[in-house]
Amino acid sequence: MNLGWHAAAGAVIHHPLFGIGLTLAAYQLAMALYERTRLVFLQPVLLSMLLVVGALVACGLSYAEYRQGTEIFATLLGPATVALAVPLYLNLRRIRQLLWPTLATLLLGGVVATASGVWLGWCFGMDTQTLVTMAPKSATSPIAMLVAGQLGGVPALAAVFVLTTGVLGGIFGPGILRLLKVSAPEARGMALGLTSHAVGTSVALQEGEACGGFAALGMSLMGVSTAVFLPLAVSLFV
Repeated sequence: MNLGWHAAAGAVIHHPLFGIGLTLAAYQLAMALYERTRLVFLQPVLLSMLLVVGALVACGLSYAEYRQGTEIFATLLGPATVALAVPLYLNLRRIRQLLWPTLATLLLGGVVATASGVWLGWCFGMDTQTLVTMAPKSATSPIAMLVAGQLGGVPALAAVFVLTTGVLGGIFGPGILRLLKVSAPEARGMALGLTSHAVGTSVALQEGEACGGFAALGMSLMGVSTAVFLPLAVSLFV
């Protein structure tokens, strides 16, 4: 009886659809808890990640097997990112009206977001490889990993820095903006998207269409700027 139960449980755990079901269930549970409590520390991305990691450890399922079963999510990441063009298009007129303030925000915010992380790492004695890995932390994962690899950093570690930046921005960003009395949805969206990429954009979309549109704009511009200008800056200073 025991052997039969273990065999059945093993078959379920190692089924290709187990990882997909686990991921969706963890995210839905995290979303439900966040919607019910609105506690910043129950940010859905952070909580669902912890739930998935806990489940994998409890089930004895390796990350390699989980990643193989959930490969479809990586495939769908591209179309999901492209779909962020919808709020951009819906707010195109407002974006044109605020073109120069948007570009100024990108320049100042992008430099501060990148330089502050590198400076903090330098203060803690990180080596050059880790510093260049941390530098693209405010871009989306695919861009950050690519840029980190080009600069001689560690792409996998760059993904960790990106995730940490996004989660912290999603948790603390809205509260910090409220403390600073930043109420304009355009400004809030740009700040969240520029510093916290996809996670910040998802938080901004919960605040409204305009906020989400400018967050998508900030995330896109930050990604492009990081890919183009960060390697040039590193080649000058390193």
